[in-house]
Amino acid sequence: MNVPIFKLERGIHPPDKKERTAGVSVKKIIPHAGGRMIYPMRQHIGSICEPVVSAGNRVLLGQVIGDSGKPVSSPIHSSVSGIVKEIRQTLTPDGNTCPAVIIDNDGKDEGIRKTGYFTTAAPDRKEILNLDRKELLNLIRQAGVVGMGGAGFPTHIKLDPPPGKSIDTFIVNAAECEPYITADHRALLEEAEHLISGLEIILELFPDAQGIVAIETNKRDALRKISDLVIGKDRIKTAGLAPGYPQGAEKQLIYALTGREVPAGGLPADVGCLVDNVHTVIAVECAVHRKQPLITRIITLNGGAVKSPGNYEVRLGMTYGDFIEAAGGFIADPYKLISGGPMMGVSVFSPDVPIIKTSSAFLCLTEAETHMPGERGCIRCGRCADSCPVRLMPLYLNQYVIHGRNDLFIQNHGAECIECGSCSYVCPSKRHLAQSIRTARREALSGRRA
Repeated sequence: MNVPIFKLERGIHPPDKKERTAGVSVKKIIPHAGGRMIYPMRQHIGSICEPVVSAGNRVLLGQVIGDSGKPVSSPIHSSVSGIVKEIRQTLTPDGNTCPAVIIDNDGKDEGIRKTGYFTTAAPDRKEILNLDRKELLNLIRQAGVVGMGGAGFPTHIKLDPPPGKSIDTFIVNAAECEPYITADHRALLEEAEHLISGLEIILELFPDAQGIVAIETNKRDALRKISDLVIGKDRIKTAGLAPGYPQGAEKQLIYALTGREVPAGGLPADVGCLVDNVHTVIAVECAVHRKQPLITRIITLNGGAVKSPGNYEVRLGMTYGDFIEAAGGFIADPYKLISGGPMMGVSVFSPDVPIIKTSSAFLCLTEAETHMPGERGCIRCGRCADSCPVRLMPLYLNQYVIHGRNDLFIQNHGAECIECGSCSYVCPSKRHLAQSIRTARREALSGRRA
């Protein structure tokens, strides 16, 4: 296996904590009959969906239950068959609230498995080549595919950059640099053929582009498998990434692989690149080849409080609580629950929130795993600045936030923070750098949009 190795500039290298789940095959979780499924109408960046069903309606597996006619949107589908119980506000994994369709699962899964999601049979390779660009993008939109690495940007829009943006590089982001999470790793091993097929579909949209599957070298089995699969495929190659965090950040990944720097406020398409997560590319293949909407995803369940850490294919709409129960439950009282990874995830106060398209992991950590010393005064050591992959000065940004100087926060590029948490991790005084900057950044971005 002769694969070039690339390295992240700056950043950190925390213990990966992946050993408990990396070698465990994906198990499928089937929601039990009589259970309640919750489908928030906000599962992507852009316009919130409106429910297209009402209380009392019977719905089928794969049926559209939420959509929006606005440009930046993506439909939401039911992952079970059953009866719409109600439409009400619900809490989402990011701590916000939005309307949600609540469905009582009848356990029959009537719909997609019997009749197919679309009315036509799945096309073969030759048929796909005959589809025009608009038809391919429409299939991806109809299936509700969004970025599944965390951002949730509608994929059919990302794959249709504005006129004048010439794409020559499409990167499959398989870095998975967050500690504890191994969902991408298992997908690379168990869905490798579907991943490559999905990438080939995407490359049909960009005839002049090279596809790169970028994998951290701590996943040698996955790197070897993908490298073997792309032998003889002139438009696809693999790249190894020396382990580091935040290796998977879009702009940092592009710079490491191509040497191109996405300008502040710019997008990857500005430098001829597009980036999508492993699961997003597989979802594209599902949409086009298998005619299936996005109704499941692989999630890592990890932490010392759970009985059976591993990776699970879970139906969207299940609550984390039902998921944990189906996976074996707790063996200790969890001290902290995190939706996502420990660096960029969000703490939740209850497992009774639903799994959505952007859910990648659920961590149930014991008190020993989450010990954090108290915050102390800054000693001006500069470690936060040395580790920042965006080359910001977190110690000063933190002070601007504390003293309410939003003007100085913006002038010193605080809005360019990628919220990776590297600064907080290395700080010897355990200052709440990332937390304060994240709050101010989101306020600043909201102000710009207003």
